[in-house]
This record gives sequence, C-alpha cells and structure tokens, in this order.
Amino acid sequence: MTEQRWLRILTVSFVMYTIAYVDRTNVSMALPAMSADLHMDPSRAGDALGIFFWGYLLLQIPAGHLAQHWSAKRVVAILLVAWGVCSVATGFVHTATQFWWMRLALGLAEGGVWPAVLVLVAHWFPRSERARANAYWMLCLPISVIISSPLSGWLLTHWNWRVLLIVEGALPFAWLLIWLGTIDDYPGQAQWISSEERRYLETTLAREVAQDKQQRSSYLAALLSPQVLILTAIYFIRNFGSYGSLFWLPTALGKGKKLSDIAIGNIVTIPYIVAAVMMVWVAKSSDRSRERRAHTGITLAVSGAAFLVALALQQFPLTCFALLSIAVGAVYASLGPFWALSTESLPQKVVAAALGLINAIGNLGGYFGTLVVGYFLKKSGGFAYGFGMLGVVLVLGGAMAFLLHPAEKAADT
Repeated sequence: MTEQRWLRILTVSFVMYTIAYVDRTNVSMALPAMSADLHMDPSRAGDALGIFFWGYLLLQIPAGHLAQHWSAKRVVAILLVAWGVCSVATGFVHTATQFWWMRLALGLAEGGVWPAVLVLVAHWFPRSERARANAYWMLCLPISVIISSPLSGWLLTHWNWRVLLIVEGALPFAWLLIWLGTIDDYPGQAQWISSEERRYLETTLAREVAQDKQQRSSYLAALLSPQVLILTAIYFIRNFGSYGSLFWLPTALGKGKKLSDIAIGNIVTIPYIVAAVMMVWVAKSSDRSRERRAHTGITLAVSGAAFLVALALQQFPLTCFALLSIAVGAVYASLGPFWALSTESLPQKVVAAALGLINAIGNLGGYFGTLVVGYFLKKSGGFAYGFGMLGVVLVLGGAMAFLLHPAEKAADT
C-alpha cells in the first residue's frame, strides 16, 4: 500500500530528527539559568549557541556522499550514537568554555543527518510527491519545539538545566534500534511493500535519474553553478532568521513579562503550532501547482515582513506576538518547496554533494543570526534591533528566490 511507504519512511525519519532538533535547541529554554551558572553575557551565550553550526558544517558533503553511494540508513545510525553522547555530556559542563566545545562537538555529530535523510527521501518519493514528503518529515522542526518546550519548562521547574540536557540527550539511544529495524535504503531492499509499488517506484525514479543524466556539465561546474550558490545563500538567510528567533524567543518572553519556566514553555509552542499548519498547507499548494520558486520566495518575504511589522506594533503585545507567530510559521513553511526545488533542479550526479554544501554553508546562518541578536541585546538591552535585522534579511532572501531557475515540473503519474 502506498500509505505504508509514507507512514514507515516518514514517521521513523520524523521521530529521529525530532530528537535531533530537541537536542540541538533545548538550550534555548535552559539559557537564562545556564548563563547565570556559567557566567555568560548575551554576546558570549550567542556565540556558544551558534558555534554548533560551525561543527555542523564539516560533515555535510561527506555524509551526503556516503548516504548516496553507501547507505543513508547506516550513516544516520552512526550519527544517532554520536550526537546522543555529545548531548548528554553537555549536561555535565561547568564552564562557558566547556559548553562552547560541547556545542561544537554536537554540531559535528548532527551534521550529516539532514543530507542523509534528504537522500533517503529522494530514494523513496518521486518528484511529484517530494515537497509533501520533505514537508511531512520536516514537520519535526516545529513539532519538536511544541513537544520539548513544555517538557523542558517542567524539568527546569522540578530539577535544573543539567537534568533537562541529560534526560533529553539520552533519547537517541532509545530510537536507534527502531531506526535500524524499520528503514531500508531503497524500495528494492524492502520486503514490506507490494511488487506493484516497488516496480512503480523503481521505474519512476529511474526515469527521473535518466532525465537528469541528459544535463551535460562537469561535477565541479555543477556544484559551483549559480543555482547552487543562490540556493546556499537563501538557505543561509532562512536559518539566520529561523535560529536567530528560536534560540532567543524564550528569553525575550521571560524578559518582557517575567513569566515562569512552565508558562514560557507553553507560550513558546504557539508559533510552532502555526509553523506546522503552514508547512503542510504550503507543501500541498506547491505539489498541487508543481511550483517551488514562488512558494519559497513568498514565504520568506512574509516572514520578514511579519517580523518588521511586529516591531512597529510592540505597544500592542497580543498583536505583536501574533505577528511573530506568523513570522516563525512562514520561515518554516519555506522548507518543503525549498528542498524540493533543490533536489529537482540540480543534476543527479551532484545532488547529494550539493545538498550537503547548501545545508553546510546555509546552516552557518544559524550561527550569525543567533550572534547578531545576542550582540544587539547586549548593546541595547532589548530585542528590537536584533529581530528587526532578522526581518530585513528574510525579505532579501525572499527576493533572491526569484533569481533561481524553476524546477522542472514533474509529470503526473
């Protein structure tokens, strides 16, 4: 049954990356207490949060290549163990320097997971399904915040930030056996799908690969083509806005209203509920129209505009928060069409390495976005300048999307 493919591959990938994203971002809830215990000012805290992305850069292209030419399943399994060890170890740090190094190590351990799962999805879902497939497993990004923020608030209230990081850091070990027992790299290896569906997938995917091979270009020229470079710049901007808001939003809420950890944890879930809804809606629209570029550009521009208008309406707290929720939701909604465009508009022979390059350099936006907001918080004592910078950059990213060549529209099957 077709539904079995969607449920098995995407659900297991969804939970796996939910755990990864929880272990990457749970420090946003712990940050006020950690900053006090480890003697970090906002600028130093922003640097420690963001150094994750420099470690994250290193394995993108190698992991994407290994996933494409060896096994996405095995690459992810190895990294599950590695990032679990790093995440638990972060709960035992006693200095700001130790925290900085553990964030760097965690980034290195998680770095290859994203391109490996994108390769896995490309092995299981033809172009006509890919924006939805990408969006459904990428729903783990906002949903991980929805799940982890209340849990993190509860752990902080009853214990402390060390218990939070150790407990949530142990989750990858629980999911490892499920990943190994349920995921197959290719339809031809799976015993749980029908012969008819296996033939459909192998035939359709082989035809798409053959179409890609007609594109005559050298490996290096394709990897450094304007299309890849613009995609990388857009993803840098997307992560600049996304992580710059994600890591600092709990602190901003606590600073503004003096809320408890549990209250902050519950309120932080609202923008990410909006994000989950918008991701599904935009992905369905993108697949229905077979259009990727405008869906990517418009969602990024809407996100940036919402940040800027929210800052202009700070005197109306509920309206401001609603606009911030739209800003967060729209930046996540760009993911499905963006990654579908990336996999559909690049030659097959370089797509794995290109995805690694886009994700590696693009994720450095998370470092700079987090650092910029922390810098302006230290200088001004507030979040207006930092969040305003996020808005301006996201509008620029939305405009840049229209410089891309559109993806070839998949034929209906």
